[in-house]
Amino acid sequence: MLPAMELSGTAAIISGGASGLGEAAARALAAAGSAVVIADLNEEKGKQVAEETGGEFVKTDVTDEAAVAAAVDAAAKGAPLRAVVNCAGIGWAERTVNREGAPHSLATFRKVLDINLIGTFNVMRIAAAAVARTDPVDSDGQRGVVINTASVAGIEGQTGQLAYSASKGGIIGMTVPAARDLSVVGVRVNTICPGIIDTPIYGTGPSSEEWKARLAAPVVFPKRMGTAAEFAALVRSLIENDYMNAEVIRFDGGIRFQPK
Repeated sequence: MLPAMELSGTAAIISGGASGLGEAAARALAAAGSAVVIADLNEEKGKQVAEETGGEFVKTDVTDEAAVAAAVDAAAKGAPLRAVVNCAGIGWAERTVNREGAPHSLATFRKVLDINLIGTFNVMRIAAAAVARTDPVDSDGQRGVVINTASVAGIEGQTGQLAYSASKGGIIGMTVPAARDLSVVGVRVNTICPGIIDTPIYGTGPSSEEWKARLAAPVVFPKRMGTAAEFAALVRSLIENDYMNAEVIRFDGGIRFQPK
């Protein structure tokens, strides 16, 4: 039995789609036949990805209601909007009280939550409302899927990851209630929690490779970092599997974060 949520001939919006996990997801969905909208602040890279995928770039600050609404409007203007993928986010490392006795910056804590957690919610709520206006694709009343990106740090954060872990844990916490809320309009919600994934953020060269090998050492199997393409394959699978809903999926090769 073929899935009802076919990607071909539909539209998708990917926040943070200009690089890393978001770029990989955008390319995978475009290859499956979706018209993708890249919602990102990186104009140069976003336009490049949009051109290479046959999609559209919309400069988007995920914390800005009007900017997100404009990106969603662009995604919903043609083919029916079926997929919403949230990958926009930032990292941050700071202890609750540092070695000099100074407290964690309140401003940076708020910034990380504003972008990672509130930004994810902002895109989800506005895009889900647009998906709800489409016709259902099956007798179950299914209309679309939201895929949010959290992190295993939201489950077992390390030293200095207070703000980041709080933001990603908040995304995890939204998964079930959002899925229950959005079931009324035929929208499924799932959250992926990546572990150590090899993206351009780690740089290139011998020192970069040495650092990545250290990061990958605690991975159970396969004994390496994950890839953005593997993440994108999981995104597509979760969209196309009609019975996957309200799930938080670890994508981490079995790693369990130690304190440091």
